[in-house]
Amino acid sequence: MTAVEEPVIVQTPTTPPHLSRLENGNIQLIVKGKPFLMLSGELHNSSLSSAKFMSEVWPAMKAQSINTLLGSVTWETIEPKEGQFDFSELDLVLAGAREHDMHLVLLWFGTWKNGISTYAPGWVKRDVKRFPRVQVLEAGGVKRTVEMVTPLSKECCEADSKAFAALMRHLAEVDSEHNTVLMVQVENETGLLGDSRDRSQRANKAFNEPVPADLLEHLQKTDVHPRFKERFPEIPTSGSHSWDSVFGAGVAANEAFMAYHISSYVGRVAEAGKKEYEIPLYTNTWLNFDDPSQLDLRGVPIVVGGGAEAGVYPSGGPCPHVLDIWRHNTPALDFLAPDLYFHDYETVCRNYTEQKNPLFIPEQRRDENGSRRVWLSYATYGALGASPFGIDTGAETVGREFKLLEQTKEFLLAAAPEDRMGFFFDEEPCDRVPERWTRVFGDVEVIIERAFVFGKAGPGGGMVIHLGNSKFLLVGRGFNASFKSVRKEATFTGILWADEKEVDAQGQLKTLRIFNGDETRSGEFVIMPNDDPDYGGFPIAVTVPARTCIVEVEAYWIAEEEDDR
Repeated sequence: MTAVEEPVIVQTPTTPPHLSRLENGNIQLIVKGKPFLMLSGELHNSSLSSAKFMSEVWPAMKAQSINTLLGSVTWETIEPKEGQFDFSELDLVLAGAREHDMHLVLLWFGTWKNGISTYAPGWVKRDVKRFPRVQVLEAGGVKRTVEMVTPLSKECCEADSKAFAALMRHLAEVDSEHNTVLMVQVENETGLLGDSRDRSQRANKAFNEPVPADLLEHLQKTDVHPRFKERFPEIPTSGSHSWDSVFGAGVAANEAFMAYHISSYVGRVAEAGKKEYEIPLYTNTWLNFDDPSQLDLRGVPIVVGGGAEAGVYPSGGPCPHVLDIWRHNTPALDFLAPDLYFHDYETVCRNYTEQKNPLFIPEQRRDENGSRRVWLSYATYGALGASPFGIDTGAETVGREFKLLEQTKEFLLAAAPEDRMGFFFDEEPCDRVPERWTRVFGDVEVIIERAFVFGKAGPGGGMVIHLGNSKFLLVGRGFNASFKSVRKEATFTGILWADEKEVDAQGQLKTLRIFNGDETRSGEFVIMPNDDPDYGGFPIAVTVPARTCIVEVEAYWIAEEEDDR
């Protein structure tokens, strides 16, 4: 078996979790000196508020190879009275996590959660003079106050920043030696619902002021995101310009305005926390869609997909076309992350790995559709983690995939981006998902297709990792792997050797059996079958169900001379 080489990381006993960009192109989370792959899931909103509730959750999650849980810490619970902080329940939760060898990503539900301010303390909600609200326009031009503190509220930003700094300071005091908490999310799915921008008096005054010169300068100097460039191809270089003149009158300018002020607010909160405890910080995104054909709804109401216009989805959140505005205002955030439910999975992965942004998916589907797709995010796009939402009431489906990732994570972490590929096949073929995935590794092209059966082909997913010298690790179910040399002189490519692997008590991959004959169609391709392949009435038992779902295979090619034929 090819040895896995771990990167050499200089680590002191008190070094907190941090991100590392390796020379081979990988971006990894480093925990206690070693790369750490988050096999993660997000809890329901209120689960982490109770250590007693979580006492039954920890072991259930461990049984599905989940090693990291995302859960909320809310402003209203840690600062019920202004200036008085209570972390007693959080400390009990941290103790429970450590007892079960579980890591956490904390979600700071501060001023905003899903575009509204429901998790702000009562003393914030009641005091609209200190903490003024957003106003939106309804039909007929009537203004309505909504439960969202305006991002132009300096006092609320200062209060939120103090609370977040207190949380991070407390984590530094009680968790820096343990590294239980790996990262913290700052706010949640920010943006305004119900209108494209705040219509309050103070917001109108700010909107009528010129676009800040430092933002224009940043957009000129930055190699902006392709989605930004599509929407805003011409950005003025200097001078005084209105939001309408720079970004286009109407909704486009309104969204850019909201993105600027919300990101400035989040940036200040994040900076306050980072000064107290320097672990990775990020914020997440309620995605928009430009075209309904982007969505994989399959019978689900289109409104859940996000919305095509700012205000239907939260206006001003870190969607791809305004990421550059967000990056300008949030240097304390280590990355921006997509919540990914119904959009084209690979398109979103591409959008959020542009500009060397680390990929982390804080929320995604937990059903079979979503579980199959984690292979693409982890293996092709190097995700730090992919986190099905509501994991505490349904972890078994993704657990099947995570158990395989747990066994093979060292190989995945060691592989350079060009040496790994993830893929999946849904229940039925469709135009959105390839039926043939290919990548060239060295001299050999690896071709992934649905697993061969005599009856109806089933779904599948997995990854291929190049171990060097035409050796590959295949992990997953429901696919075939064949090989083709890309050398012009090659006249034949085949399978030299294939082993089914299992993990021993020490966590090492060992050969369980030799694959040949039916399992490789006599050297034509390796079959990674499903648990119950369809025989379609074929009378001979030549299709073997899945066992370990891990195979090491070596491909080879030859070049025959003309005289040898």
